[in-house]
Amino acid sequence: MIWSGRGFHFDLSRRVAIMGILNVTPDSFADGGRWNTTERALAHAEELIEQGADIIDVGGESSRPGAAPVSVDEEKQRVLPVIEALGARFAVPISIDTYKADVARAALDAGATIVNDISALSDAPMAALAAEREAGLVLMHMQGSPRDMQNDPWYEDLLAEVLAYLRNATDRALAAGVQRERIAIDPGIGFGKTAAHNVELIRHLGRFAGLGFPVLIGVSRKNFIGRLTGQEITDRLHGTIAAVTAALLCGARIVRVHDVAPTRDAARVAEAIVGVGA
Repeated sequence: MIWSGRGFHFDLSRRVAIMGILNVTPDSFADGGRWNTTERALAHAEELIEQGADIIDVGGESSRPGAAPVSVDEEKQRVLPVIEALGARFAVPISIDTYKADVARAALDAGATIVNDISALSDAPMAALAAEREAGLVLMHMQGSPRDMQNDPWYEDLLAEVLAYLRNATDRALAAGVQRERIAIDPGIGFGKTAAHNVELIRHLGRFAGLGFPVLIGVSRKNFIGRLTGQEITDRLHGTIAAVTAALLCGARIVRVHDVAPTRDAARVAEAIVGVGA
């Protein structure tokens, strides 16, 4: 199982890829305001890389429940100096966490090689842009928007609906010229889902892997872990590691996390259990 693009290549049959989260926002749910200067962002990125991050995912707009959108110009002002500085200092691939094609284009110009699109191509030019730039592309399922997604999320058939959504998104990407090996999919844990929905999605990740694309999972410090454990955001590491391990055992091959070092250790053990790299 290969995930590759201009400037990066991961053989996910040999090793799980770890995507380290770098939010340069004032209001992200877990670390808003902590890394929102270029100097702080670079220092944190260096720490994530030393801990074993294979990718740094830079986000300039919070997607926490209830978050309001920011303008294209504001998002660019937040992410572009950081991406340029990261590219000048580090060799790891850089991902831009955005659903706006204009932001993605500027980020790719600045040195990013992956677009992490939480809206799965809601901005029409995004697919053609990814194809033109030979960028990696993560397509995620979300019900609604960050502002309203947790207002009583409901599905008639959760798995069928999320699978159909992602199948449609990958078909549109392929039709626009994005090469199959550049696409990864994400069922969108916490994006328009209850705690029960999130657990069911993780339990059935094998069905998503059956679509033929690497599965990325983002469970780090999320609210459903708090509901299951009773822990606040700062105390959800143990629950996160449990969720990451379960996701890897069920078919995920890319994990997006805040805490890279413990995730790396959990991933190595999970890889041995499922035979990745054997």
